Amino acid sequence: RATAKVPIVFALADAPVELGLVGSLAKPGGNITGLTGLMAELSAKRLELLRQISPKLKRVAVLWGPYPFSAAVLREVERAGRTLGLTLHEFEVREVVELDSAFAGMTAWRAQALIVVPHPMFVAQRTHLVELAAKHRLPATYHLKEFVEDGGLMSYAPDAAQMSRHAAVYVDKILKGAKPSELPVEQPTKFELVLNLKTAKALGVNFPQSLLQLADKVIR
Repeated sequence: RATAKVPIVFALADAPVELGLVGSLAKPGGNITGLTGLMAELSAKRLELLRQISPKLKRVAVLWGPYPFSAAVLREVERAGRTLGLTLHEFEVREVVELDSAFAGMTAWRAQALIVVPHPMFVAQRTHLVELAAKHRLPATYHLKEFVEDGGLMSYAPDAAQMSRHAAVYVDKILKGAKPSELPVEQPTKFELVLNLKTAKALGVNFPQSLLQLADKVIR
């Protein structure tokens, strides 16, 4: 809305088609293009990872907050939940002050694990969120490795640094005359699995050897 003349490149936009940023990934068709983070699709993968560390898992809490791509992520999580035979319960948080009560609700519901839907508020509150997961003894999976570096159990996400660097390639092409409308939106090709062994021990979680071998980073 701000400009129809100055090209825009996004480095980590999620659900750009659903949000109306581009016409399609292959043909953006407008004044904006870049890279998408596949947060919806990867959220389903994160649910699968929870099942891998706990084969008897049945009840999973889903922490989410209203955001433009939340609906797309929740659809993927629900689909994956049905496929895996899991019972999901969504806990909506609109304000930071609601986090504590949301976790209390998870405990009351007898949640066995937690998946966190991407949201800027959760990123800003990640230290508190990780502490709440530990307090309520919930194995949790996240969408950024920073959660795990701050004490979270595990994360699976695109390599954000690589994607940000690649955004410069788009800028270079546009400055040399390419049209954003004709530059396809790219999806990530490199993903990072980060595990925290210290947190796993505290929660009584044993990572399968196969998962440890796949991990890009293991925090001890």
